Amino acid sequence: MIAALVRTLRFVRFSHTVFAMPFALGSMLVAARGLPELRTVGLIVLAMVFARTAAMTFNRLADWEIDQRNPRTADRHRLISRSGAAFLLVGSAALFIATTRLINPLCFWLSPVALAIVWFYSVTKRFTSLSHLFLGLALSVSPVGAWLAVRGHFDWPPLILALAVLLWVAGFDVIYATLDHEFDRGAGLHSWVVRVGVPQALVWAQRLHWAMLAVLAVFGWSAKLGGAFWASLAVVLGALLYEHASASRLEVRAINRAFFTANAVVGGAFVAGILCDQVLAR
Repeated sequence: MIAALVRTLRFVRFSHTVFAMPFALGSMLVAARGLPELRTVGLIVLAMVFARTAAMTFNRLADWEIDQRNPRTADRHRLISRSGAAFLLVGSAALFIATTRLINPLCFWLSPVALAIVWFYSVTKRFTSLSHLFLGLALSVSPVGAWLAVRGHFDWPPLILALAVLLWVAGFDVIYATLDHEFDRGAGLHSWVVRVGVPQALVWAQRLHWAMLAVLAVFGWSAKLGGAFWASLAVVLGALLYEHASASRLEVRAINRAFFTANAVVGGAFVAGILCDQVLAR
């Protein structure tokens, strides 16, 4: 049982939950102007986990044959059976919808829209080189959903934060796509790296991340955040500089290390700055 659970967590890359979760939690803290009820926190975390599991499982099923041909991903299908993945997809999607029902009516009615957005990314690399932006869109749902879970209505700060997340994710996905450049080209798959080449793609990844920093600053201004948040942006900048310095070496190990470490620091610094500003300083 434990071995099967470990394989399932590896199958959906559960460790990568650290990428989107901090932005959902940060949005939650700003929406509540502090720490909301523990019930709300728990439901937001559960909704995030179920939605991401459904998204990753759908991606694995959509790319099942493609992943088997790619040397980098050839072992994925051995972690769990295809029928097991289908069961996981249905179960995680149902649990996500059920969790939103416990949050509020708006989140519940929008839950199918959220699932459609996070699932749609998986097919975009078959027809557009802008697939990285669609992955960013999928993860950008998280801060908006967390805000709606607390306040029950839309507002500008979470939408601005969603744009920052979109730009950030698109940037690091372009970097990660350099690992599959040759395979994607041969398989007829689309990516910005395939379209413009590795050197130019890395330049575009930098542009996306500098734009993300600018949008984060707009978010901080619109949400009237304090010094702790602005200090966290310096850490975010440092992590992005490290990521791009590592990516420029074009080594698989360096890119993998930078991908996880740098982006975990970006999310951690962001939520830590908001936590200090909205909770600890009050």
